[in-house]
Amino acid sequence: MASSLKRLLIGKPLATERQQQERLGRRTALAVFSADALSSVSYATEAILTVLILGGALALGFSLPIGFAVAFLLVMVGLSYRQTIRAYPQGGGAYIVSRENLGEMPGLVAAGALMIDYVLTVAVSISAGVAAITSLMSSWGYPEIRGATVPLALLFIAVVTLINLRGTKESGILFAVPTYAFIIGIMGLIGYALIHDSIVGADPVVHAIPPDLPPEQVLGLWLLLRAFAAGCIALTGIEAISDGVQAFRPPEAKNAATTMTAMVILLVTMFLGITYLAYLHEAMPNPNTQETIISQVARTVFGVGPAYTFVQVATALILIIAANTAYADFPRLASFLSRDRFLPRQFASRGDRLVFSNGILVLGISSALLVVIFQANAIILLPLYAIGVFTSFTLSQTGMVRRYLRLQPEGWQRGLLISGIGALLTATVVLVLATTKFVHGAWAVMVLIPLMVLGFKTIQGHYLRVAEQLSLTTAARPRPVRRITAIVLVSGIHKGTLPALELAKSLSPDNVTAVYVNLDPEQGERVRARWHEWGCDVPLVILDSPYRSLITPLLKYVDEIEGRYRDDHMLIVLPEFIPSRWWQHLLHNQTGILLRTALMFRKGKTVISVPYKLER
Repeated sequence: MASSLKRLLIGKPLATERQQQERLGRRTALAVFSADALSSVSYATEAILTVLILGGALALGFSLPIGFAVAFLLVMVGLSYRQTIRAYPQGGGAYIVSRENLGEMPGLVAAGALMIDYVLTVAVSISAGVAAITSLMSSWGYPEIRGATVPLALLFIAVVTLINLRGTKESGILFAVPTYAFIIGIMGLIGYALIHDSIVGADPVVHAIPPDLPPEQVLGLWLLLRAFAAGCIALTGIEAISDGVQAFRPPEAKNAATTMTAMVILLVTMFLGITYLAYLHEAMPNPNTQETIISQVARTVFGVGPAYTFVQVATALILIIAANTAYADFPRLASFLSRDRFLPRQFASRGDRLVFSNGILVLGISSALLVVIFQANAIILLPLYAIGVFTSFTLSQTGMVRRYLRLQPEGWQRGLLISGIGALLTATVVLVLATTKFVHGAWAVMVLIPLMVLGFKTIQGHYLRVAEQLSLTTAARPRPVRRITAIVLVSGIHKGTLPALELAKSLSPDNVTAVYVNLDPEQGERVRARWHEWGCDVPLVILDSPYRSLITPLLKYVDEIEGRYRDDHMLIVLPEFIPSRWWQHLLHNQTGILLRTALMFRKGKTVISVPYKLER
């Protein structure tokens, strides 16, 4: 039944040779890898205005120059990642670049920052998408929908996780429609507004409940830097294409670089367009209604009609599927780390649908926990989001600077300038965010990244120790085993017991003992009476258990035998019967699992399960 349900939800398994066919063309890849970056248009301008409004109404006029500064950084980082794609066509992004050029520790810091970034991408995108839906429903007269934000967010996370488990190509085709609908909606809004406003004039946004503006203050450099750092949230997701180069059809690097260029052009155009329209129509954050800047601008330009509804629905959809960018990259990054022994091996294995299923599931569960903890509030999550993003940006571009200085390939001076400027600006953003948002939750990311690096190193240390102990070239030789002591754990005399006794006698002809833990005195006497008839000449030891414990007397006996025969290797045989139906397992106490768990971690002991399968 479980297998049938899995096939229904995820689909039939794909053969390994289908992997090449599952790669993405440029149009589909733009939807898969750019949704996160393009969706940031819906909240980047609002992030700038949320900081500027602290300086009063006049401070909002600085949104345009700050917007141009953010756009410049967008272009520089985009060009830097184009160079990364050319230099590292195997993918891996900031982790690979930092590890190879700056060393293992910076590489792990970049990897930890990226993994935090991807988890937050899902939580922020889904939460912002739900906010867009609630803004739309509130404008229709259903404000009570705001009380269901967390359940809605969890539902969307579950749906996106399930779709990604079905495969990269299938999810890409499905998510292409909302991405291109958003592009059409925002470009249409910008184009129509520019034409309409040039002819008729720009009407200011009308608020049903006006926002509470602070008194006019002297606008300082620090406030402008904070607004710039907040607006840099528009860069989130821009590194996704460099992480997933191998998901493109051949020639991978060329197609990835072309897609990166298209994404940056669209992102800069839409971001500057929305920022200009917000300035022109005097849109501002309004905590009284929680209406988004996109909603304010579209409502003012189009009115509450079909065009406004289209923009809001497209915005909500792309914010929800923006999480798909993380689903495309988090499992790939986890597979790179797993390959290098910094994460469990399971992350390197592809599932039935040729995707890294374990990474997808871990990402979905982690982001769902964040949504519950922060109650699907995207604004609270954004500061946490940005620090991880810009840490990885800074390390990646610094790594490229080091690479250009070290190798000096053709045109290296230009690449050095681009990556150097990008590294300097993104490092500035990290410092501003870490300073201004430290007490608002940024400290958690700054603590979590070192903990993740420690976890990576701990996992690597385990794998290295295992490899050393298993290696045939090490000087240490295993001590020869003089004989095998076999213990057969029996629960009574039945058809499942006899094969286990025969197996034990074949492995240790002269040293087999059957052991029965006596929980009930009457039952113990019946077992003893029947043993001489069916025991195959194997001696039976009955262990009394006055406190009705199965495990404790057995482990005590095993220790006693080990002390008696120190040079022996102990073989513990567990006869088990296997019910024919899955639900029948619930009717039995599964003592075999408990015994295996208690014994498997003891050195010098081998546990063998001898199943006896029941017919009905």
